[in-house]
Amino acid sequence: MLNILLVDDDVEFSDVVCHIVEFLGHNISTATSLKEAHQWFENNTFDHVLLDFMLPDGSGLHLLDHLKIIGQSPKITLISGHPSVKGILADMCEPNIGHLLKPLQREDLELVLNGPKKVAVKKAKTSGITRHFGSLIGESEPMHKLYNMIERVAKTNANVMLMGESGAGKEVVAQAIHNASQCEGPLVASNCGALSKELIGSELFGHEKGAFTGAIARKEGVFEQSNDGTLFLDEVTEMPIDMQPNLLRVLETKKVTRVGGNKEIPTNCRVISATNRTLEDLAQNNVIREDIYFRLAVFPIDIPPLRDRKDDIPLLATAFLDQLNDENGTAFSWTAAQLKELQSYEWPGNVREIRHAIHRAFIMSDPKSGEVTLPDNLESPFSRVNNQSADNAVSAGQTIEEVEKELIHATLDKVQGNKTLAAQMLGISTKTLYNRLNAYGGIGEYK
Repeated sequence: MLNILLVDDDVEFSDVVCHIVEFLGHNISTATSLKEAHQWFENNTFDHVLLDFMLPDGSGLHLLDHLKIIGQSPKITLISGHPSVKGILADMCEPNIGHLLKPLQREDLELVLNGPKKVAVKKAKTSGITRHFGSLIGESEPMHKLYNMIERVAKTNANVMLMGESGAGKEVVAQAIHNASQCEGPLVASNCGALSKELIGSELFGHEKGAFTGAIARKEGVFEQSNDGTLFLDEVTEMPIDMQPNLLRVLETKKVTRVGGNKEIPTNCRVISATNRTLEDLAQNNVIREDIYFRLAVFPIDIPPLRDRKDDIPLLATAFLDQLNDENGTAFSWTAAQLKELQSYEWPGNVREIRHAIHRAFIMSDPKSGEVTLPDNLESPFSRVNNQSADNAVSAGQTIEEVEKELIHATLDKVQGNKTLAAQMLGISTKTLYNRLNAYGGIGEYK
């Protein structure tokens, strides 16, 4: 159990830290100024001081000088709210002084107070698999083309749009670009498709205390959190269209205004966005403004699906199995026949699907055998449904009129009944489309 002193003038932040520290089993006292901190040290000793850099009556660094004068040497962790300040502090202070960035997570405090968790050392198998940029696996030609593009864009601050099928590894590529950029700030990820229209403004741009019901404290948005780093906006094309002008303004001005605030806050980050929609889909279905697209897709990158790089499947399978072995203390291995079987499947869910399939097989395998037991059928329920849908789209014996009717109705359903857009997609005039609907008796469905 440690005796800890927190010196910070943010009362709400201090309350959160106190709860976490007490949960970790330590005693904690608080001070809101240098003066109060000096008073605590008059009659007390502390094992660890969590020290805010900016205090009402001076810099937290002044407390370090005071501790030297009184002959106390607790462990010090400086706290700041900005990545660039962290770098400056690291240069100014002694190597044994730690640094943390707000907002703090429980894991951050646990690491500085308790040290890294001790884990049993396991002898890892040397598979010889290279992780490019620390995260990407693959030696196929499509992957080497991808690595070349990452290397080129990493040297710049250009915004990147990642395009590829679901499960192809867009977030892993974003991590690779961030790693290759060697920027000072963090990588912050946000899924635009998982947020409601009411919350997306707060998530992206932050909010002030009292800005809306439930806003009990000030919050930094992901643009501020990723300053001097990388912001990854996943499923950016699912953002409500009426929120996109707000995003465009931030991209153009590099300044954010928190919800409920009126102060413009400078922000400096590379934006990497991602979508599983095709360019044709983006253009036809009006899911993203053209001006935003050109701001986000300064450097577009297409991520190859797994079926186009089947040579990488044995590498991925080996890497995933090695990880599971390390985590569980097992020694499973693949046979040549099993790797060939994995390569023969199309993997419509891409890397995510093969990873989950290997995990399932790992769980069902007998540890005594040392060999992974693959299921009789690798297909997921989703791939079977999709295949059936594709097979049933056109069948032998259908007339031309029946096929044409199905095509017209499927197109209209896709564009929510917009006949002008449907006609453009079908390559016919609007008049011809109306004539076809009249002939098939289906115009009433799309009035």
